[in-house]
Amino acid sequence: MQTYLLSQQFNTRSLAENSTACPANATICNGTSCVLPEDNFNETLSIILSTVLTIMLALVMFSMGCNVELKKFWGHIKRPWGIFVGFLCQFGIMPLTAFLLSLAFNILPIQAVVVLIMGCCPGGTASNVIAYWVDGDMDLSISMTTCSTLFAMGMMPLCLFLYTKMWTDSDAIVLPYDSIGISLVALIIPVSFGIYVNHRWPSKAKIILKVGSIVGAVLIVLIAVVGGILYRGSWIISTKLWIIGTIFPAAGYSLGFFLARVAGLPWHRCRTVSLETGMQNTQLCSTIVQLSFSPEQLELMFTFPLIYSIFQLLFALLILTGYRVYRRHRVKTKTDVEKTEEKEDSKSTSSHAIINGGFVSNDTK
Repeated sequence: MQTYLLSQQFNTRSLAENSTACPANATICNGTSCVLPEDNFNETLSIILSTVLTIMLALVMFSMGCNVELKKFWGHIKRPWGIFVGFLCQFGIMPLTAFLLSLAFNILPIQAVVVLIMGCCPGGTASNVIAYWVDGDMDLSISMTTCSTLFAMGMMPLCLFLYTKMWTDSDAIVLPYDSIGISLVALIIPVSFGIYVNHRWPSKAKIILKVGSIVGAVLIVLIAVVGGILYRGSWIISTKLWIIGTIFPAAGYSLGFFLARVAGLPWHRCRTVSLETGMQNTQLCSTIVQLSFSPEQLELMFTFPLIYSIFQLLFALLILTGYRVYRRHRVKTKTDVEKTEEKEDSKSTSSHAIINGGFVSNDTK
């Protein structure tokens, strides 16, 4: 009996020890206290993501440069009214709208910063494609995208400094201007090289442009997938960010069109300025955010560029659909009017022929 009790106590003690045993990968183990090696998986994945984002964004910007023709670009520089209006929209309307939306919805300071970064970003390459489908001014669209990318080097830090003072003065957040500045300056190299390639080898530049469009689409998907793995908390998205992400691009399209019209630009250029204003370079925004902020801050801000990207594309498709429907209806109506006028002309010609003894010219037969 005593031997049985001792055996039972030994088994119980053994189970207790196994239940509190340290994991096999523990470096120091003292009873129930263990020291585990630091898990560097997320840190390594973050470095890989930053590197891949930088390389892919450089390819996208290189392809954008391959879309620029120096002669046409220089023509708009010499007559800069359209570019000037676009500049006011890009770095006047958009940052101000971002600031007002951040105040109106009372979002966190770090979330207000990402909304402002999005508002200060230059136009995206997708705007050139949509401008083509709505019969916009392609030369102006490409020139505005290129100029806004160049101007962003100075205007983005300036706008961020002006509009984030209420948060930075209270030490709620510190903006990494050095990282943002380096990211923007680095864009000039691939864009300039792309312009040179298009000048020297235009046929190869067209191929690069197609590849760049594909890379841009892949980049958005990559940001969403890898960002979801790295910053799981970022997918618990505030309702306020969804609302801002919906209103912001719609406001950009509308206000850009309105300002262009007030400035006296023709309709096709108004459509172009509207698209350039509302369609931002979301890949650039994601890359700047990834390179400039800590993982804890990224949890709260990483998903906003993706939200904006979704809604700017949806509204662009609505604009495209609306324009196509309008154009089809207008062409149809115009054709009907022309046919009516032709019938009236033929009737008057026949009457004139009867009055003049039945003579009908060869042109009316």
